[in-house]
Amino acid sequence: MVIVDRTPGRELSRRAVLAGGATALLAGCHDGGAPTSLHHDQMSAKVDWSRLRRSVQGRLVLPSDRGYDRVRLTQNPRYDGQRPLAVLSVANGKDVATALAFAQDQDIPVAVRSGGHSYPGWSGGGSPRSLVVDVRPLDRVKVHGTTATVGSGAALAHLYDGVSRKGRAVAAGSCPTVGVAGLTLGGGVGVLSRAYGLTCDFVTGMKVVTADGRILRVDADHEPDLFWALRGGGGGHLGVVTAFTMRTVAAPTVRTAYLQWPASAAPAVLEAWQAWAPEADARLWSTCKLLAGAKHPGGPVVAVAATWTGPAAAFERRLRGLLAHVPPPPVSTRATRTYREAMFTYAGCSSVPAAQCHTGPGGALEREALSATSHVAYDAIGSAGIGTLLDRLEDAPRLREVGVLVDALGGRVADVAPDATAFVHREALATVQYTATYPPGTPRRADRFVRGLRRAMTPYWGDHAYVNYADPTIADHRNAYFGTNANRLAEVRAAYDPDRFFTQPQSY
Repeated sequence: MVIVDRTPGRELSRRAVLAGGATALLAGCHDGGAPTSLHHDQMSAKVDWSRLRRSVQGRLVLPSDRGYDRVRLTQNPRYDGQRPLAVLSVANGKDVATALAFAQDQDIPVAVRSGGHSYPGWSGGGSPRSLVVDVRPLDRVKVHGTTATVGSGAALAHLYDGVSRKGRAVAAGSCPTVGVAGLTLGGGVGVLSRAYGLTCDFVTGMKVVTADGRILRVDADHEPDLFWALRGGGGGHLGVVTAFTMRTVAAPTVRTAYLQWPASAAPAVLEAWQAWAPEADARLWSTCKLLAGAKHPGGPVVAVAATWTGPAAAFERRLRGLLAHVPPPPVSTRATRTYREAMFTYAGCSSVPAAQCHTGPGGALEREALSATSHVAYDAIGSAGIGTLLDRLEDAPRLREVGVLVDALGGRVADVAPDATAFVHREALATVQYTATYPPGTPRRADRFVRGLRRAMTPYWGDHAYVNYADPTIADHRNAYFGTNANRLAEVRAAYDPDRFFTQPQSY
């Protein structure tokens, strides 16, 4: 079902449609290729950007405009050198449709940005130089009863602030500046996933702008194939989501534990955690972290963080399933918080107002250069795999911090069949994230470390990976990210973007 009127006369040229300032509905003309940066430098000088500016309600910023050097930035400082052709901060879905029409008319690529956390920098619009369609102004969160309407530009801090004010909750990640669109479209793993499911499992509907300019209502009854694909198939391939409709749950009381040991305890902790965490009560989520680098001058540490949404008296009993099999942790803390307090504590914003829980002007958080990649683990690793992991961590270069974060799956995540949504890894034990933060400058040492660590662990954890932790060096990305769902995703792509206008790398 189309929820805006089509422009009368589909045979109208794109130039005529844009000149009238209306939403464009195109047959599509882009061949899916990525022209060279030189080609686009030459083309940019010929583009009549004033025509786009007159046709939208949002703000179009060019390299010569004041504010360009702020609005072009993503969350990762390693991509601060990217210089997109222009950034359009959209005001509504019609702006998105108009921008897509303009880009196709001018034969320039588009990069779609929500939170700006793309690990390879694909939302930066600098390689190739592109028109960035920035949906961050679409950040409104409204709650009606048990349902939330969430703009695709909302960061997680906005989402948590909005739903918790109404006593409701949504399961999502812990980083406050991550965009809800990017997180949800790739699946959405977070600290309450085992208790309530992935973020995409909360979605009951979406508004989506497709490559031909239609603004669609998408749910189980309207465009069901697209609805399926947009829950785990990743962003930037099938259209631009402008809003989500989500179910919510009553905001729980969240009990947390933080346990930490020196590296000498890591073999015992890892072995015990793998046996305990994915099979624990669904109300218990946990992550096992191995951390090293300059932030840990005393040497590498292993830590477990846990959240519990069940009865208070049962929490310690559940933790004993781990603690009975490991040395006593030198660091062991507990806390009981509201849902809102817990999520803002995980976000690093427990002591600042929600409005300052960001990295932009007036924000309380700092951007940090990062390199990362991932695995999705289906099997526990034995002593050989644990030894390889720890040896690599001991040999880590002197970066700010290197980490291996193993987040438990199972629980409600596994209650959904692997083919029920595009997120295929329902039966996995955990997601694994390899990270390295580093001082400003070359990212090469950090890249070598995280990718080398992934290669070293592939014999133990296989080649599966999480699309939201995209890594351009993964060769068989279709199987790694999407497994047996890749072929159906390709069929949906052919139906909704037959001319392959959206050129997000690692497509299907």
